[in-house]
Amino acid sequence: MSTSETATASSQSGEVAPARTAHHRRYLMCKPSYFTVNYSINPWMEPANPTDTANAVAQWQKLYDLYLELGHEVELIEPLADYPDMVYTANGGFVIDGRAYVPSFYYEQRRGEAPAFADWFRANGFDTVMPKEINEGEGDFLLAGSVILAGTGFRSAGDSHREVSEVFGREVITLTLVDPRFYHLDTALTILDPVVEPGQTAGIAYLPHAFDEASQRILAERFPDAILVADEDGAVFGLNSASDGYNVIISPRATGFEKQLRERGYNPLTVDLSELLLGGGGIKCCTLELRGAR
Repeated sequence: MSTSETATASSQSGEVAPARTAHHRRYLMCKPSYFTVNYSINPWMEPANPTDTANAVAQWQKLYDLYLELGHEVELIEPLADYPDMVYTANGGFVIDGRAYVPSFYYEQRRGEAPAFADWFRANGFDTVMPKEINEGEGDFLLAGSVILAGTGFRSAGDSHREVSEVFGREVITLTLVDPRFYHLDTALTILDPVVEPGQTAGIAYLPHAFDEASQRILAERFPDAILVADEDGAVFGLNSASDGYNVIISPRATGFEKQLRERGYNPLTVDLSELLLGGGGIKCCTLELRGAR
């Protein structure tokens, strides 16, 4: 599929949705070769419930293959046997213009992942910045046009928002999460337009009640045209999605969100990562965007 593909769609009001363009993306992923749930650090994780590693790998492979089918590049980091959550590479860093801000994980169970991600970034030519503050990478930092949306409340600490602003020299908008089901920003908000022209506002979708009232007001003011997603779609990790500006990969159970996307001119594609949801992760969790450097 060409990365220049565009499409339009009609909304319920009869208005024609704007044309959408698919942009080439480069991602970092990690095969869930050792995936299991043997501890609990979020409400989705129940060690008593059985997990199927082979099924996790098969579902992950479909996402990987779809990225390639859409013309995107996918780099791989080697999984570590003692870190089953390493499949959630979005938490492995935050990358803009060839500079990689390394995570410092909140929970001890994941802290051993950070050196592996730092080594990968260095080996692949990224200007690698080691953090002083607790942060969980692109799980809590999302690039929306020229600004960084930054989540806090459960994982990344507020001081990391100051630090990430200094690292990248960009405005950071702090958003406070209040529902423990949505413990990372990327579980409650998704960036629909990864490439935004100067002066334009990035397209986003979010679950309003995942945020405190102050954050809801900020989002309504800064992104008045955002898609507001219902809880039933958020609760199946519908917002933990990946977009190239036209194709938006989402959970097959997020049927309401799928309809909203079509009405706005996007092309929703579904991939079932139900096995990996047992660890509290979905499509975006398994996808770290690499911006710049080779």
